[in-house]
Amino acid sequence: MDKELLLQKILEQALENFTLQTPLKFEKPSNESFGDLSSNVAMIAFKQVADKFNSPRDLAQKIADKIVDLDQDKLLQKVSVAGPGFINFKFADQQVLSNLDKILRLQKVELIDLGRAKKAIVEYSSPNIAKPFTIGHLRSTIIGDSVANLLAASGYEVFRDNHLGDWGTQFGKQIVAIKKWGDEALIDLSERPVEQLVALYVKFHEEAEKNPELEEEAREWFKKLENGDHEARRLWQKCIDWSFIEFAKIYEYLGVTFTENQGRGYGESFFEKDLQPLITELKSKGFAQSGKEGAILFFYPDEEFTPLMIAKKDGSTLYATRDLATDKWRLENSRYQNSDGSAPLVVNEVGSEQTFYFQQLYRAEEIMGWYQKGERVHVKHGLYRFKEGKMSTRKGNVIWLEEVLEKAKARALAITEDEAIAQAVSVAALKWNDLKRKSELNINFDWDEILNLQGNSGPYMLYSYARAKSILRKAEENPSEFSNNEEVSINDLEKSLLNKLDEFAKVVARASKEFAPHHLCTYLFELAALFNSFYNKYQILNSPLERQFRLKLVEAVAIILKQGLNMLGIRTLEKM
Repeated sequence: MDKELLLQKILEQALENFTLQTPLKFEKPSNESFGDLSSNVAMIAFKQVADKFNSPRDLAQKIADKIVDLDQDKLLQKVSVAGPGFINFKFADQQVLSNLDKILRLQKVELIDLGRAKKAIVEYSSPNIAKPFTIGHLRSTIIGDSVANLLAASGYEVFRDNHLGDWGTQFGKQIVAIKKWGDEALIDLSERPVEQLVALYVKFHEEAEKNPELEEEAREWFKKLENGDHEARRLWQKCIDWSFIEFAKIYEYLGVTFTENQGRGYGESFFEKDLQPLITELKSKGFAQSGKEGAILFFYPDEEFTPLMIAKKDGSTLYATRDLATDKWRLENSRYQNSDGSAPLVVNEVGSEQTFYFQQLYRAEEIMGWYQKGERVHVKHGLYRFKEGKMSTRKGNVIWLEEVLEKAKARALAITEDEAIAQAVSVAALKWNDLKRKSELNINFDWDEILNLQGNSGPYMLYSYARAKSILRKAEENPSEFSNNEEVSINDLEKSLLNKLDEFAKVVARASKEFAPHHLCTYLFELAALFNSFYNKYQILNSPLERQFRLKLVEAVAIILKQGLNMLGIRTLEKM
């Protein structure tokens, strides 16, 4: 059993005569020399026995003495009282060493099984077909992938979906542009076909300003597309295939994959056949009705939200229609249902500007009885802000993700001449820079911060792991003639490292529960910083008595760094 849980049981026994209004909680003392954990329970319980004790500190001492008597298994090395009545606990060395041995034996940390027999769908990235894959999509791609990894590590069966924007009136415009000004053969040969599709789309709008009849022509082509016209469907499919030439390169570079629809994800077009039946059903059940101007609206009880538009007055559908059709299909698909028939957890990683829309969407689905509160989650991200302004003046205000990846790699090549290592470093730099802070915060994009080998950055994390692996390789190449049968005394820094190793499973559980990868980043950075302080202060390979123990510490640090970084979608390097 976890040593913190054992301590909690002992403390509960010591407090059997008290009725606490709040659950027992432990904190880390501000000064590690006080102990490994601390509790203010005496100050909470004091008012119940104020007539028997002079102060909370006196009560704390009484509780501490009782804990010492109850600790038959020698869980604790020391119990002390500090300040106005804090009880501090220092675990016995053997307790922290037992976890170290378990990590080395399993070559991983056993994680808390939060998602036992549960399923989760995580929807992320979701770029638009025939549109730029921009820096904005990077955040959804990175954060969503990490959230999916965390849920999978915590026991969920995870389905990774890419809800592509591959339907809508814009395709009528795109088809007109291709037929009037495009050259399919040239686009087929292009390494960056989306760039040409965007240029054609821009040209359509420029020409439509001079000739408004083009807008009507575009509407007619979209109507043909909706009606299954062969030529319209052919060009629409070409746009999808051209787009995936670039999308696939980016996903491969980032090491991001999807499980649904053969790895492409279910785009909006997959649900096109379900849209009109959905509108009919919502109207027949009284959930939606016509507004004053003829649009179909979902009205909320007591005007909790402004009405959600389901269809325009001309009958055309919107994002909400397609999202509702998607969520209904997921709900009814047995593949996604939990073993007890309940709905899966569905997570949308989308920018924070869509917060109100998702509040409307989720509440509508709750009112209709599709999902319960908490089964739909919006993981939101903020915007990128650039210190150096636009990164691509020749494309106006569009910042293409491919350019960012190329620039990141070029920066990484200043650190190493190895192309493969430079790619891994650049991806780690971009991902860490995004994930290390709360996702809803905006990011000031600073290359110096991202590629710093000393600061809180991806390269620093990779370097810390590579340093640990280098020590272990040298130990194998130069085995010690010394025996470590004697019991080793653990110093304060080593104890801090051991305690840090113990925290990993709880941190992963918290990051998973809160859909917040930054908690894991904070932990891993603190672990790496502790490890590097340890490395700089103490001999490892040339310390006869402590060598074996310290190598165990190094190996455990390497195991957890790799396990944690992989959850963040960051591939570790054995050498740098």
